[in-house]
Amino acid sequence: MDFSLSELNEVLGDIKNLGEEKINFFKFKNISIDSRTLLKNDLFIAIEGKNFDAHNFLPEVLKKEVKAVVIKEGMQKLLPSDFPYWVVNDTLEAFQKLTLLKRKKLNIPLVAITGSVGKTTTKEMIGEVLKKLGKVKLSHANFNNEIGVGLTILETDIEDKVLVLEMGMRGLGQIENLSKYSRPDIAVITNIGTAHIGLLGSKKNITCAKCEISKFLNPKGVVIIPANDNSLEKTLKGYWKGRVMKVELLDVENQKESFKKDDKLRGFYDPSNKKILIEENTFEISFEGFHNASNFLFAYAVAKEFGIDFTSSNKFDFASLGGRNKILKSVKTTIYDESYNASPESVKACIKNLLEKPRNKFFIFGSMQELGEESEKYHIEIFNLINNSEIEKCLFICDKKNEKIYTNYLKDKNKFLVLNNINDVPKEINKSTKKGDSILIKGSRCWQLEKIIELIN
Repeated sequence: MDFSLSELNEVLGDIKNLGEEKINFFKFKNISIDSRTLLKNDLFIAIEGKNFDAHNFLPEVLKKEVKAVVIKEGMQKLLPSDFPYWVVNDTLEAFQKLTLLKRKKLNIPLVAITGSVGKTTTKEMIGEVLKKLGKVKLSHANFNNEIGVGLTILETDIEDKVLVLEMGMRGLGQIENLSKYSRPDIAVITNIGTAHIGLLGSKKNITCAKCEISKFLNPKGVVIIPANDNSLEKTLKGYWKGRVMKVELLDVENQKESFKKDDKLRGFYDPSNKKILIEENTFEISFEGFHNASNFLFAYAVAKEFGIDFTSSNKFDFASLGGRNKILKSVKTTIYDESYNASPESVKACIKNLLEKPRNKFFIFGSMQELGEESEKYHIEIFNLINNSEIEKCLFICDKKNEKIYTNYLKDKNKFLVLNNINDVPKEINKSTKKGDSILIKGSRCWQLEKIIELIN
């Protein structure tokens, strides 16, 4: 999909150093921010970030024989005197404006997903379910910030029928910005939890940040949210005046008394056979647990918006991403790898899933980050849950600064062993487990718990 000179001038201002004889020959195939993968017919934007400045790579860019570049004011000195360029005050903002240009040229439906937990899994589920429509473009892994979302949009091509994006944030205003430059048609808020509460200060602020996804939503679109979250519903009304779909997952035991006529889309989960009943259809999914069945209900709601028809019996086998929903079986134990990240809500959901397993159960738990002043409170909630459960032993990993706080609390709790270094974990867990045991691994990203998996028997 070409970008014409007139389109680019409208977004970036007039190009500099371009002679009249070249005007009719200036077109670009793609927008690039990476000098390593840059092609001759791409337009290069020199983005300046906190830890890097792409202007430093302009000599390498020029060797690729590109036609022009986008640079920050004052960087013209790095270019030959006759080389064409656009100059802007902020190259990241220019990049985002060009992603919006591409978004408008694509003219395809865009689904945006945010939430405290489950957004990446939900995104993958939505992508799989929507394949009935044709080729679907998904954001890579967790490409969910201003650069990752933009790159996903720019990589989308004319063969793609739907674009599905994940939107993350570390502060107020960030999701609004992502919404501004992507213009969603459907927005999904999976839940409001306590992830990042240390950064945003309160659950109310987290709710506001998530509701920003609707600020630039297509007026004819829809926001899909969990039912029975009154705070979310009330906050959303301040951002969005359009249609809202509320979804609710219940245990299959509640099926008979819960078929009522209201504005909720309900699903019923049977943990004994991992099946989900939604409307007249039954679904079997490869991911375990009530939380994943809930994620699938959002995927179903999105499919319903697209008018996708399902058969009476449906089976979906979803690909596991690193550190999420991964089950690893060895000769001795079964490892449930949820190591990618952790929040109070996601830890509780994974513990609930672990407790459904047979034989002895073990938990390798890396402390949760970004919880601010509430950190001790949320950790104690998890400790109490573990202490009152059938979990045999919990290896809790925390830094030395917090070790005393947690050790004092856990000193009379025989189920716990507090460690400071993940390298000490394999030895301890290997001597505690027997054949047939189950091990859950979950912790904040900083612990990089995936590094110890190969060392566990």
